[in-house]
Amino acid sequence: MKKLNYESKQTLMDEEVLQKAVAEQTSKAGKTATAVRIDFDAVPHIRLEYKNIQWIDHLWDFTSLARLDLNNNLIEKIEGLDRLISLTWLDLSFNKIEKIEGLESLQKLELLNLSNNRISVIENMDKLETLSHFLIANNLLGQLDNVLYLRKFKNLFTLNLSGNPVSKEDDYKFFIAAYFPNLMYLDYRLLSDETKKEASSKYHYVLVKMRHEELQRQQAHAAEQSQKAELQLHKDAFVESLNGSYLFESMFKDDPEAEALHFLVFLDPTLTFEHQMVDLCMQLFEIGLADHKRRETEVNYFFRGQTRALTDYQQKVSQTLADFEQQHKECRDLEDNYNQNVRKIAVATLEKVAKDDLDDDIPDDVRSLFTDKDSVMDALSTGHDNHLLKINNRETELVTGVNAWKVALIKGVELQKKEYKVVRGVLFSKALFNSLLLIIEHL
Repeated sequence: MKKLNYESKQTLMDEEVLQKAVAEQTSKAGKTATAVRIDFDAVPHIRLEYKNIQWIDHLWDFTSLARLDLNNNLIEKIEGLDRLISLTWLDLSFNKIEKIEGLESLQKLELLNLSNNRISVIENMDKLETLSHFLIANNLLGQLDNVLYLRKFKNLFTLNLSGNPVSKEDDYKFFIAAYFPNLMYLDYRLLSDETKKEASSKYHYVLVKMRHEELQRQQAHAAEQSQKAELQLHKDAFVESLNGSYLFESMFKDDPEAEALHFLVFLDPTLTFEHQMVDLCMQLFEIGLADHKRRETEVNYFFRGQTRALTDYQQKVSQTLADFEQQHKECRDLEDNYNQNVRKIAVATLEKVAKDDLDDDIPDDVRSLFTDKDSVMDALSTGHDNHLLKINNRETELVTGVNAWKVALIKGVELQKKEYKVVRGVLFSKALFNSLLLIIEHL
């Protein structure tokens, strides 16, 4: 591949550069570039190689972009890709990139080419769950263990590490084949079944240990996520920290005499305040969870009814707009028919004038107009255009009003949803607090 001359003048990646690139591609596709309206949000592929670009910028409108070629430029940092949520192919080879970053939004990415850069660590790629082709040849990767970062990509099909220091290590090919059993191509060469078998045998014990450790990490991660979900449920039910002695302990935490006085509890078995408080907190905890479940059911049922009503209204609005459009179309048709009829009468009148056969009862101003055919035709066209403009303006005013009402309705419903949730939460939290105070008073 031809390598870029880095001494060339730098190019600012702005809207003008992007428009020109898209126009050139459109022209090559057989269309006239000047006749095509460029909608960035509809562009599926853009080629920006050999443009001397240093910064990635102005790509926020390319929301449908599936392929982006930025190879052979002067790019030093991966950035400006946050809005490219549809991207499946990204080529950043032959640049000056030192760090892998800025890829968090590219969750659909399948091919990533970072070859011929200055990267020393594979990192910050956790979100690329669909990655199948990763090319990072001719960089500065020096640790084989760092390559194991890529094991999380279960769809990885092709890997190119050639030209890196790691590719020169002993057992490089067997190491990769052993740790990536589903990999088909390494450095553009097919990994044979014989190679995979030999690698698996050679690294058997290491692989068993590593898989065990990975399983432990996965289980620990699952447990952590489960714990977070449980804590979030308790927060949503407003009962966090009520399933135990936390409240009781917090009541005595800042009491300087708490330790000495609390010792009396152990001397007198009749003082069961702590146990009663813990039991009551657990009761509140269970009540809170049950009420949360009931509230969620009620709220969802309420919102489903609102959604159905909103959908019904939206359908009615759409039908109303369709009716309005049809009626305005009929108005335009009437105007067209009227204009055609008047035009026929005007042509007939012009012919009579030419023959000096015009009726005597025709007004003088009308008779004067029909002495010039061009003036008559211009007057007809101007009048027709003005009539249509009036109809279109009234239609626009009506449609705008209906759409504004529709938007206000949707916003109102969304606001009601938020307010409903907040009010329900506040009311329930107050009820819990009041219940706790009543329980303490009766102790």
